[in-house]
Amino acid sequence: VQVGESGGGFVQPGGSLRLACETSATIFERNDMSWHRQAPGKERELVARISADGAAHYGDFVEGRFTISRDNAKDTVYLRMHDLQVEDTDVYSCTADEPQGRFGVLAYWGEGKQVTVSS
Repeated sequence: VQVGESGGGFVQPGGSLRLACETSATIFERNDMSWHRQAPGKERELVARISADGAAHYGDFVEGRFTISRDNAKDTVYLRMHDLQVEDTDVYSCTADEPQGRFGVLAYWGEGKQVTVSS
């Protein structure tokens, strides 16, 4: 299963960026899609998750600054990030989360996109 990300880059504090993630239709239409981030030496943390029916959940640190959405016609999930701060600098990775029953969840990972916030 391929998961492809685009977007990200460099922005000054207070700025905005958008990330996009696309996967196959059969995977996208029935599964949750998530964004995670991890900086060197830090633990990975969940940024946002959106269910197949559009319910969204955010990490506590988001504090209303980010919005996750999905376009079912394009098999794409978006993460719009506003009021970015230096501490948001990270590699952001997308996953398609496929439940495996009692075995948990199988996550298909993208390669990640760098987001750098600096003055």
